[in-house]
Amino acid sequence: MLHKLRSALAVLGILIGVTAVIWLVAMGEGVSWQAQQQIKDLGATSIIVRSIKPSEGSSREAGGRMGIAYGLLREDFDRIVANVPTLQRAVPMREISREVRRGEQFIDAQLIGCTPDYFTMNRLGMARGRPLSELDMESYANVAVLAYRAAEKLFPIEDPLGRTVQVGQEFYRVVGVAADRNAAAAIGGSLDARQYDRDVYVPLSTFRSRIGDRVFTMRAGSTQLETVELSQITAVVDEMRDVDSSAGVIKSLLERYHKTVDYAVVVPKELLEQAETMRAMFNVLLVLIAGISLLVGGIGIMNIMLATVTERTREIGIRRALGATRGEIVQQFLWETVVLSGTGGLLGVAFGFLCGPTVTALRQGIQTLLPEVWSALPPNIRNLEPRLAPWSVIAAFAISVGVGIIFGIYPARRAAAMDPIEALRHE
Repeated sequence: MLHKLRSALAVLGILIGVTAVIWLVAMGEGVSWQAQQQIKDLGATSIIVRSIKPSEGSSREAGGRMGIAYGLLREDFDRIVANVPTLQRAVPMREISREVRRGEQFIDAQLIGCTPDYFTMNRLGMARGRPLSELDMESYANVAVLAYRAAEKLFPIEDPLGRTVQVGQEFYRVVGVAADRNAAAAIGGSLDARQYDRDVYVPLSTFRSRIGDRVFTMRAGSTQLETVELSQITAVVDEMRDVDSSAGVIKSLLERYHKTVDYAVVVPKELLEQAETMRAMFNVLLVLIAGISLLVGGIGIMNIMLATVTERTREIGIRRALGATRGEIVQQFLWETVVLSGTGGLLGVAFGFLCGPTVTALRQGIQTLLPEVWSALPPNIRNLEPRLAPWSVIAAFAISVGVGIIFGIYPARRAAAMDPIEALRHE
């Protein structure tokens, strides 16, 4: 009975170790996946292609002696969409500084011609009204969405929805007000900071129809004509590992059709490096957890096997007296440790698969029984979903058997090294 209890405790130690490894790896994978998604939301899978004004001598002619034309073309956008296989979506954008008026109120706004996808890509929520739509694009509608602060400035008392704002000689009906959003901080040298509080969004087709590609600017007392078709193209790929290769394809396309370097292809290097660093940190942490858990289980097996050897000294002496070799004694005790660790490993794997249902049940229990505690938990904890890693199941079982063998060798060799006569005299 005592021997069975010891064996059960040894199996329990390995079971807990293997289950802990699988569960902790699953939880770590869930946290890592959340962190990766947050980094993606910051733009880690985005490739920013911008128009850059070159020196006047190298810019291409635009139909006037003082005019210059540079930057991205609508044809570039079509080529990127057609030739980048990893592309998830691409969003063109044109922007220009303009005074926007509403009666006596006015602001120096950033007028942005964009498509409806621009709101999704930049996570621009709506405080009131609606964002731009495909119908607005197709109908060249004179509609606008105001940034939250811009709406407050232009309409300090009135509700802006349904009213008009003036840009140049054109009037635009306000169909929505974007939710207030803080400025996006610059990320190293990859992505610049961006203010959203002065933006006025209009359909890209309307921008082109009403304002056009040519813009007059005043510089040093002279008027200059600039022709720019697109200010920026944002290409979003599926996976972070595709960013560099996709950016290479885009650069090749632009180099082929642009005689001058009037563009810049920006990839979020810092975000990609941060993602890789975080993944490496999680991997190291998980390996440490797995190692410590199984080490504790292996030490438990060794202790139990040492006690077993002491308890079965007379049995060992009888077997040696009947002709059993030292190798056979070693095999006997090693097989016992393998059976114990293998049984514990299999049971641990079975319990490991219960990680997801257990976490779900625990979460529902807290939500139902302790709603105040649930509401106080951070969103990352409430939304944590364990992600079972197949490699952890295989590795945990294999390591549990390996640990059993390693920690079983010493007790087995100790049993085999006993003198048969002394073993038979053991009480």
